[in-house]
Amino acid sequence: MLDIDKWQEIFATIKKNKLRTFLTMFGVFWGIFMLMILMGSGNGLENGVTNEFKGWASNGGFIWSNRTTMPYKGLQPGRFIRFTNDDRQEIISKVEGLEYLAPRNTLGNWNSGNNISHGDKAGSFRVFGDYPEYQQVQIVEMVAGRHINEPDMKDRRKVAVIGSYVKNVLYEKDEDPIGNDLKINGIYFQVVGVFKSKRKSEQAERDEQTIFIPFSTFQQAFNFGNQIGWFAFTAKKGVPVSEVEVDIKKTLASKHHIHPDDFNALGSENLEEEFGQVNRLFDGIDVFVWIVGIGTLLAGVIGVSNIMLIIVKERTKEIGIRKSLGATPGSIIGLIIQEAIFITMVAGYTGLALGVLTLSGISQALETFEIETGMFANPEVNIQTAVVALFVLVICGALAGLIPATKAAKINPIEALHAE
Repeated sequence: MLDIDKWQEIFATIKKNKLRTFLTMFGVFWGIFMLMILMGSGNGLENGVTNEFKGWASNGGFIWSNRTTMPYKGLQPGRFIRFTNDDRQEIISKVEGLEYLAPRNTLGNWNSGNNISHGDKAGSFRVFGDYPEYQQVQIVEMVAGRHINEPDMKDRRKVAVIGSYVKNVLYEKDEDPIGNDLKINGIYFQVVGVFKSKRKSEQAERDEQTIFIPFSTFQQAFNFGNQIGWFAFTAKKGVPVSEVEVDIKKTLASKHHIHPDDFNALGSENLEEEFGQVNRLFDGIDVFVWIVGIGTLLAGVIGVSNIMLIIVKERTKEIGIRKSLGATPGSIIGLIIQEAIFITMVAGYTGLALGVLTLSGISQALETFEIETGMFANPEVNIQTAVVALFVLVICGALAGLIPATKAAKINPIEALHAE
């Protein structure tokens, strides 16, 4: 690699055939450039989707009630199952793999807002009654104050934790909401905390239009009695969420006299399964990107191999003279492979650098101009991928020159001297 004479020959050959060399190098450049763009785009899509799951426990889930569809123990189908406070204790005592259980209630419908006011300002926001354990299922970032705690539950305090969007609507810019009040459907609550969502874009804004109040206070203030709307839960480490999900459903089915085969009476959502599905999806996308990218790269490398074959043919007489003067097959092979590696790596490094710079520019533009892209965020290529790509380039460059180099090494000096 440090033989100056070899490098002079390589540069002389390149200079003699500029257009041919450029087109050959462009094939390799385009292959690695597209590999970087495809991988960066795949990572951007993965980041965008992952942002939608941020703030949710991957070992969690939800259980809610529907109407029964089968008769059981003398009870007719069509009953709507109503959960109560007793169900919480039943589940805690019978489901071994359970880590946290958080009953929930909502004021009005799931998607509807409620009239919330502070002074002369008002807005429509969602209101939930929650246990402190719910913080283990939906994880938010507290920007001021605190979240709901056990004393709030025990004393049925009229306190509220509000999203940052609620704060911006109901309070002045320089006004501290902590210790201040707000009115929910005519009932006053004291604000003890402000949070922001860990998610991005529209989902974050939706999260931050939420108000949390203690579950016990919610039931008393809004005349819910001992009613529970639905349950959020997490499974202990090492216990599948699906196992806990099934055990909770069995416990509730037994308590509320639901037919064991009436699978529609209780609905559920398994966050672990959803995380798994997303991960499997992007594993498949990664494989697809590598196949397409490497296929494009190999097309360029084949071009390098073909051009090296042409170079060997053009230099047959020169190689014959070299061999007649004592050049070994190893030196001939080294010269051809070195030239192939040089062409491949210069083109490949250029494509790699330009691909990374392009992705960095896109990412910077999205951040600077605050462009909402939904399911796409921060396209990037990690350092391990770049290292692997460079390693593949070296291997490809060597392989591109191997066949032409072997052919050159087999040239007979006598025949080569008579070649046209």
